[in-house]
Amino acid sequence: MKLKLGIPKGSLENATVELFRRAGFQITTSSRSYFPAIDDPEIECMLIRAQEMARYVEDGVLDAGLTGRDWVEESEAEVETVADLIYAKQSFGKVRWVLAVPEASPFRSVKDLEGKIIATELVSATKRYLAANGVTAKVEFSWGATEVKPPELADAIVEVTETGSSLRANKLRIIETVLESNTQLIANAASWKDDFKRRKLEDIRMLLQGAINALGKVGLMLNVEKKNLAAVLAVLPALKNPTISHLSDDDWLAVNTILDESTVRTILPRLKEAGAQGIVEYPLNKIVM
Repeated sequence: MKLKLGIPKGSLENATVELFRRAGFQITTSSRSYFPAIDDPEIECMLIRAQEMARYVEDGVLDAGLTGRDWVEESEAEVETVADLIYAKQSFGKVRWVLAVPEASPFRSVKDLEGKIIATELVSATKRYLAANGVTAKVEFSWGATEVKPPELADAIVEVTETGSSLRANKLRIIETVLESNTQLIANAASWKDDFKRRKLEDIRMLLQGAINALGKVGLMLNVEKKNLAAVLAVLPALKNPTISHLSDDDWLAVNTILDESTVRTILPRLKEAGAQGIVEYPLNKIVM
């Protein structure tokens, strides 16, 4: 028996393959094939556009897949959410679908778009958002390059963004957030009830979440004389609880901790000044809570 797993093709593809690599799975993609190889004989992968993933999972073509919560909501597919995985194509965070208008336009809120035209890929979710705000507007499906449509082809757009830089480059101004989204691992309802497939998905969930937990973190180990321990611990971030163990020399201790990578460059010289020796920084692939 194999688990049929959908990998999102397109903008999320590289980030997903890299996340699986950190989790311990080697996925090899090819521009000529929609069936990537994976070094796990119990998994069979298929590349599917994120926009279509939930429908194929709901229908049982796939046992499970990774896609954005936005596309699950857009398709209104009935699937099981196995895990929320906070990563995106450029960063390891959430993305936003925002309502944006030209910088020079008079629009300040969704209420100002009564009777106007809005272009977006996220048509159903946008219509629900407008209805929730009591606004009637024409929502047109955009096949791409949505940012260039205002003001000639649309009065506003609903577009996904991580940083907002593309919108600013096209002289657009964000006025509201329509939907926040993150990647999800979703499963077919029948597959989730299957003992083998559920166990496999739970294992994948643990490993992927462990890989996400380790992002931006490093391990740090060092040796210190007992007389300098207090000074060394004072340099380490207050909320961290390092592991302290004895060395063969009774006057020396080993300290091991996990830190944000961005802080190491600041505290490493201070640790040396406090008496730390043999300081080793090492990368982390997974942190399983």
